Amino acid sequence: MKKGFKTLLQEAEAQIDTMSASEANETVYRADVVLVDIRDVRELEREGQIPGAIHAPRGMLEFWVDPESPYFKPVFGGGKKFVLYCQSGWRSTLATATLQNMGFDDVVHIEGGFDAWKQARLPVEPYTR
Repeated sequence: MKKGFKTLLQEAEAQIDTMSASEANETVYRADVVLVDIRDVRELEREGQIPGAIHAPRGMLEFWVDPESPYFKPVFGGGKKFVLYCQSGWRSTLATATLQNMGFDDVVHIEGGFDAWKQARLPVEPYTR
């Protein structure tokens, strides 16, 4: 049976934790939190990013978080809380569910993504590689 993106999003939303942009703003600057921007690099270059975010493109996320992957990034191995975001919250919803399925217990996403962050007039900085 084929599942469309709406069904995949509903299933993911039922199993993950979400925080609002204002809740995220109170959380993401703590030392025990890693803020992860999963948008495409062109989105970051065009619109900027949340200060302090690390960029982990959605297409590489599973490879970067898995210690058995040759692409593993140590930032994902420290037992910290991960807060994911994309532009509107769809990709980060699916990515958060994926990380939970991979065994990450402390992972959430920002509801409404970067759009919600900007609408709340929270800080944004230019993206630099």
